[in-house]
Amino acid sequence: IRDLNIAKTEEDIGFYAGFVGAAMMLGRALTSMSWGTFADKYGRKPAIVLSIISLIIFNTLFGLSTNFWMAIATRFLLGCFNGILGTMKAYSSEVCRPQHQALGVSLVSSGWGIGLVIGPAVGGYLAQPAESFPNIFSKDSLFGRFPYFLPCLTISLFAVGVCIVCIWVPETLHQHDEEKMKTDVIEQLEGSSYSLDSKQWQEETKQIHLPCKESLWKNWPLMASIIIFCVFSLYDMAFSEIFPLWAESKRKLGGLGYSSQTVGQVLTISGLGLVVYQLILYPLFERAFGPILLAQIGAVLSIPLMASFPFMTLISGFLLTLVLNCVSLLRNIFCVSIMTGLFIFQNNVVAQNQRGAASGLAIALQSVFRAIAPACAGIILSWAQKNNDNLFLPGEHVIFLCLNVTIFIGFLMTFKPFLPPIDEDHIRDIIHDKKLLRSSIGKVNINAI
Repeated sequence: IRDLNIAKTEEDIGFYAGFVGAAMMLGRALTSMSWGTFADKYGRKPAIVLSIISLIIFNTLFGLSTNFWMAIATRFLLGCFNGILGTMKAYSSEVCRPQHQALGVSLVSSGWGIGLVIGPAVGGYLAQPAESFPNIFSKDSLFGRFPYFLPCLTISLFAVGVCIVCIWVPETLHQHDEEKMKTDVIEQLEGSSYSLDSKQWQEETKQIHLPCKESLWKNWPLMASIIIFCVFSLYDMAFSEIFPLWAESKRKLGGLGYSSQTVGQVLTISGLGLVVYQLILYPLFERAFGPILLAQIGAVLSIPLMASFPFMTLISGFLLTLVLNCVSLLRNIFCVSIMTGLFIFQNNVVAQNQRGAASGLAIALQSVFRAIAPACAGIILSWAQKNNDNLFLPGEHVIFLCLNVTIFIGFLMTFKPFLPPIDEDHIRDIIHDKKLLRSSIGKVNINAI
């Protein structure tokens, strides 16, 4: 934002940065439901590949932005043509066995954690290469004229490799009409020489109750979890927008006076710790406490953690670095525990043939809140830095108070009657029906042989 020469003062940088962050979320909000429906109809793999291709194109163009409005446009289009998040949510629960679902879903969040490691590092170290590496990049070169093209190009090249790897990714959505399958099984058994007691067969076929494609909007457990998910997404996105801007702000404005490189290092360290937590510790905690209780614990512990950030301006040096890294890591751990728990809940309250659409709906509504969050966060940060001298609740305290209020609202919504418990009987019925169909088809195939 500073290099695009749109902000008149340093205090206005947060205001304009918020709109750049909101543009992608707005685009994603408009198309996520359509991407989910596409993934349910044509498969998870095509949706993933097309989304990665769009990321390669528009992320590269974002690095070539010459003005504020071009940056807004490329981010908006990147959001519109990127349906990977909702699709991966559905894919992660389908590719694993039920007992390993927490690990599968946590891997999606681990991907986000790895992004926290790679993204800030790439952005911090490769931005403005003509200034950082004058012996390699001249100011008249392409990377000198476009100071943020090198990190964007690096990420796009990484995405090209990921797209190639997707060739070997198995498809989890098998296209078939389950009602027709059931009818075909009956017809094949009736027309075959396989002997099966008619009463026994009638009893078995009566037990098959395939899930109908009911309206997602009428599925209250799903809608309730999505609303809670949106509230916590508002908090998470607002913090992600505020933290680097606050940390890089001058001390007189209530910030820490850090450089972009130092902030990148903090995010990198917390991202590495988050990956370890997601892969090793989260599945164990989820098995012990359950996804929703673990989310509630994370919300409760996040409140005092948020309240501690403004007081970090009272310390400096190595102690500040140590405290900031620890608090940032804990913040990410608590947040990802909340989000992953809600992911698991959402996947468990819908059938597979609606999972892509349900994930798309969740991402669409979440993106509305994530589009609002950067803009609101930027406005609040800009106001706070201009009112940092207030005796009662200085500006930086107001910022983190707003975040805490959002967390507390989301925490209250995780209890009954707003969020009903998962219907375990419904889940067992779906699993039983699928097993019964497979068993029946197996009998026909054995007889045919």
